[in-house]
Amino acid sequence: MRRTFGLPVLPIFSLAFLLCCSIVNLAQNREKFVISAKAGGINAITGAATVHSKGESDWQQLMITDDLEAGDRVRTSYDGRVEILLNPGSYLRVGSNSEVELSDNSLSNLEVRLLRGTAIVEATGADGVELNISISTPHTKLAIVRQGLYRLNVVPEDATELIVRKGRVILSDSHTKVKEGNKVVFSATAVSVAKLTKEEKKAAEKSDVDAWSKERANTLAKANRRITDQMMTSAFASLRDFDTFRRTSLGFWFYNSRAACYTFLPLFYGLGSPYGSFYYTSIYATYFPPGWNGYNNGYPNNAGSGNSGGYRGQTGTGSGGQTNTSGGSGGSTGGGSYRPPTPMPAPSTDTSGGMGRQPRMIDPDTGNRMPRKNIEPSRPNN
Repeated sequence: MRRTFGLPVLPIFSLAFLLCCSIVNLAQNREKFVISAKAGGINAITGAATVHSKGESDWQQLMITDDLEAGDRVRTSYDGRVEILLNPGSYLRVGSNSEVELSDNSLSNLEVRLLRGTAIVEATGADGVELNISISTPHTKLAIVRQGLYRLNVVPEDATELIVRKGRVILSDSHTKVKEGNKVVFSATAVSVAKLTKEEKKAAEKSDVDAWSKERANTLAKANRRITDQMMTSAFASLRDFDTFRRTSLGFWFYNSRAACYTFLPLFYGLGSPYGSFYYTSIYATYFPPGWNGYNNGYPNNAGSGNSGGYRGQTGTGSGGQTNTSGGSGGSTGGGSYRPPTPMPAPSTDTSGGMGRQPRMIDPDTGNRMPRKNIEPSRPNN
C-alpha cells in the first residue's frame, strides 16, 4: 500500500501569514513618513547587498525598508546595486563590488565615505544654492557644492578617480575647485587633474552603473509626476512637525506608495534632474503655507508688518499698501512680496486656465494633458 504523508498545513500557513504581515507592516511604516528630509534611506536594491550596522558584529541582508544611521556600512556583491537617499534631491548610487559608509547622516554635515568600488552622486539643485555633500575615500576628501553628476572609483591600495560630468567640487585639502568635464586622480602621494576626453565621456556613459543611474533618475521623475492631489492633501494634512521640514531650502522626500519609493518633491516649480528628467509636481505649485518662501528660516524678513496673503490664486495685502495677486505663496510682509527663483522652462505646457493656476503639463508618457494640482489650502496641524 502506498502511504501518503500530510504536511503540517496549519503551521506553514501561519508562518506565511506572519511573514506577509511583517512585510505589510514594513511598507506601512514607510507610508507613515510620507514626507521626509532625512538622509540614509534605502530607495532601491538590485542583486545582493548587505549592511553592517554600527555596533553590530555581523553583516545582515540589506532591506528596501532600511534607514541607515551614522556609522552604518553597505556592501554590494558582484551583481548588486543600491540607491541611498542623501539630502532631498540628491542620490548616492553604489555599483557592484563596492562598500560605502554613511559617516554622518545630518543634513547640515552630511558625509559619505566610499571605501572601495564605484559610486555615482546625482545632485539636484537650483542656481545659486550651494549643496553640502562631503565625500571621503582612503585617498582624499571633497565637497559637492553644485547640482550635477559625479562619479567616483576607488581601488583601496591604489587610487581614487573622480569624474565631474556636471557640477562643481571643492577639494578639501587644497580648496581647489574642479568644474565639470574634468577628471581627478588621487594617489597616496600625488593629485592630477585633466580634461575628460571624448572617449572617456562615452565610456563613462555606457557603463552598467551609469546606465542604471540614469534609469533610476527617469523612474523617480515619473514617480514625482504620479503624485496625486489626494496624496499631497493627505500628506500635508497629517504633517505635525512642519517647522522642522520648512528649514530645508530645496524640498522634501515624498514617499509614493504606488511606485514603492521616495521621490523628490521640490519647493519650487522648475527643478529637474541633471540627467534631463523634470520634476513636474512641486509644493509651490500645489500647496504653500501663507508667507513661506523656503529661505530666511521660511518666512520673509522684510521690515514692517503685514498680512500674509496666501495660496496660489489668492490675494494678500501688506501694511505697505501693496497688493499681491501672484500665484504661489503669495502674501507680503510690510508691503514686500516674495518672488520664487526663476524656474527652468518646462518641456511643454498648456497655459490655458488663467492667472493663479498652474500651467497644464503634457505628459511625455501619454501625450495627454496632465491634471492641475488644485489643493484646498489647509494649514498643517501643530
